[in-house]
Amino acid sequence: MARAGIGRFLLVDSDTVAESNLNRQLFALHSTLGLKKTEVAAARIQDINPEAKVESFPVFYPADALPDFPVNLGECSFAADCIDSVPSKISLIVNAKAAGVPLISCMGTGNKINPLLFRFADIYETSVCPLAKIIRHELRKRNIESQKVLFSVEKPVSLDAENTAGEAREKFIGSVPFVPSVAGLMLAGEIIRELLQSESAGSGCK
Repeated sequence: MARAGIGRFLLVDSDTVAESNLNRQLFALHSTLGLKKTEVAAARIQDINPEAKVESFPVFYPADALPDFPVNLGECSFAADCIDSVPSKISLIVNAKAAGVPLISCMGTGNKINPLLFRFADIYETSVCPLAKIIRHELRKRNIESQKVLFSVEKPVSLDAENTAGEAREKFIGSVPFVPSVAGLMLAGEIIRELLQSESAGSGCK
């Protein structure tokens, strides 16, 4: 998005770069381990475009985000939801609707191996994705009638792991390098296209 000319970013993430991120996240390098993700992302954006304005908020977006939350959604032309927590995803979607800010919500990318199966759709037109099913249910309870999402029609690969004794098996969510990254590029591209359409329609988005 920075390379495409987006000039202002509000980055929200409470995490620090961990070894478990090395397999799939652009900012995850041995040189950035332990650093705040928002700071690493901000530095990269400004290295691409020194004139870009970047505000970093190393905080978790809570399920009960209130008006005193440090990020003012009303200042945004667009929001990208890439949160893992269901309650926080719902909170962001609800608050973006209330603020009149367009948002695209990314569904699950874990346990997927085919990036060609991602699709954009309204949440109520999704299928297969377990996370989308939960989000549909929660948004319906809140009388939210539509929400654009990015989801995959690929059935998640079943992954499990043995404990040290080799007995009980526990299911877990894993990622391959080329699936979350493709989802991110698709999300960025769709946001840029929608901003361009809004500008052409005279909405004044910047």
